[in-house]
Order: sequence, then C-alpha cells, then structure tokens
Amino acid sequence: MKVLRGVLLVVGVVAVLAGVLFVAQGSGVFPYPRSSFMISQTPWIYRGAGIAASGVVLLVVRRFVGAGR
Repeated sequence: MKVLRGVLLVVGVVAVLAGVLFVAQGSGVFPYPRSSFMISQTPWIYRGAGIAASGVVLLVVRRFVGAGR
C-alpha cells in the first residue's frame, strides 16, 4: 500500500502542477516559451482545469487508500 500511496502522491502533484501550467499558458498569464501553441488559447484553459481536477481527485483517493488498517 505504501508504494501505491507514493505513486498516487507523485502523479497527483504532477497533474495539479501541469494543469495549473496549462491554465496559465492558455489564459496568457504565463507566456513562456513565446513560441508555444498554447498561449492565449481558450481550449487549454479547460484542458488544464480538467487535468488539475484529476490530480486533486488522485490526492483525495490517496487519503483513503490503506486507511482501513
């Protein structure tokens, strides 16, 4: 169970960070690199929000994995 909890933690945190980055680039708040196709493109805001939400779900699930012991 410790391995699964560790994997869920890493994947959840990476997903949240990647989702926030996608939202920031899609909204134009973080326009780096300048040649990125994601800058100021609304679909990336929604995709990033979905990825971040998935990461939060993984982090919540992690709290319950192995909690019954």
